[in-house]
Amino acid sequence: MTREMNAAGSKIRVLIIDDSALMRGILKEIINSYPDMEAIGAAHHPLQAREMIKQMNPDVLTLDVDMPEMDGLVFLEKLMRLHPMPVLMISALTERGSEAALRSLELGAVDFLAKPKLSVAEGMQAYADEIAEKIRAAARAKLRPGVVPASSLPVVGGRLSGTEKLIIVGASTGGTEALKALLTPMPADAPAILVAQHMPEAFTKSFAARLDGLCEMSVGEAVHNERVLPGHVYLAPGNSHLLVKRSGSNYVLEVNQAERVNHHRPSVDVLFHSAARCAGANALGVMLTGMGKDGALGMLEMRRAGAYNYAQDEASCVVYGMPRAAVEAGAVHESLPIQEMARTVLARAMSKLP
Repeated sequence: MTREMNAAGSKIRVLIIDDSALMRGILKEIINSYPDMEAIGAAHHPLQAREMIKQMNPDVLTLDVDMPEMDGLVFLEKLMRLHPMPVLMISALTERGSEAALRSLELGAVDFLAKPKLSVAEGMQAYADEIAEKIRAAARAKLRPGVVPASSLPVVGGRLSGTEKLIIVGASTGGTEALKALLTPMPADAPAILVAQHMPEAFTKSFAARLDGLCEMSVGEAVHNERVLPGHVYLAPGNSHLLVKRSGSNYVLEVNQAERVNHHRPSVDVLFHSAARCAGANALGVMLTGMGKDGALGMLEMRRAGAYNYAQDEASCVVYGMPRAAVEAGAVHESLPIQEMARTVLARAMSKLP
C-alpha cells in the first residue's frame, strides 16, 4: 500500500502520542523547528489520539510504546488494521522497550527510535536531526499490507560447494522485516552473512536474538576479532562499525567505533568497502530497503573487485533510497523482490558462476 504524497511544498503533518507531557513538549519543539514539518497536535493516550486522527488526518504519527489505558502496541495493531498510516515508534532504552520496538515493526510501524536521555543536553541536536530524518522517511514510506511468512519462501536444497563465499548485507528503514525475509529461508550451512543495519545501540542484541530464534543459521552480534564461519549471521552492534578482514586463510571481524560515515555507525559503506578489499569475487552484496545513500559507493567498489550484487526492488521496499542510490551508481547487477532474494542469492553462492 502506498500513501499519497503531500502536495508539492506542503509540510509533513505530525501527530504526537505520548503520555509524558515533557516528551510531548520536546517532540513538538523539535518537529516545529524544521521548515518541512509541523506538529499539528499531541495526545496523551491512544483513546484521545483516535479522535484526533479522524479530525486531523495526519501524515505521520509518533507513538510511545508504554502508555496507560491502552498499550502502544495494542493501539498500533488496531490502527494498522482499521486506518493504516505511517507510524514512528518512540521507545525507552530498556529490554521491554527494545522487544516492543521490534514487535512494532512486525505490526507495520515504519521505524522506531529511542527516547533521549533528558539529563544530557549535548547531543540533542543530533537526536532532533534523527527524528526529522525518520519522519521524512515515514512520510514517503510504503505501508506493508502484511509480513511475508517464512514458509512461503522456499529454501534451495543441497549442500554448499565451498565455504569461502560471504554474503554482505546493508539495510536501514524497513530493514528488520526485510532481513527476516532474507535470513529465515537460509539453511544451516549457508555461507557466512555479515549485516550492517542502521539501528540504535540498545536494540541490536534483542534483534539478533529474535532472528536467532527464527533462523536455521546462528545469528548474533558481531564480536571483534571473531573468526567468520559458514552457518553464521554477524550483525553489526549498534553504534559500531563492522568490517571483515583476512587473517591468514581465514576471515575475521573487526568491530570499532571510528568516526561516523554518511552520518551512520554502523555504516553500510564501511562494511562494503572492507568486503571489496579482502573478499573480492568471493563476496555477494545485498542492498535492502533504507533511506539515504549509505552503501552505494562501497557496493560499487565491491562490483569493481569482482563481487556480484543485488538490490531489493522498489515495489517491495519500505523506502527505496539506498537501493536506488546503489542502482544509480552502477553497483547493482540485479534488482529483486524481497520474496525472491534468499533463493536467488543462495543459488548463486552454491554455483560456480563468477
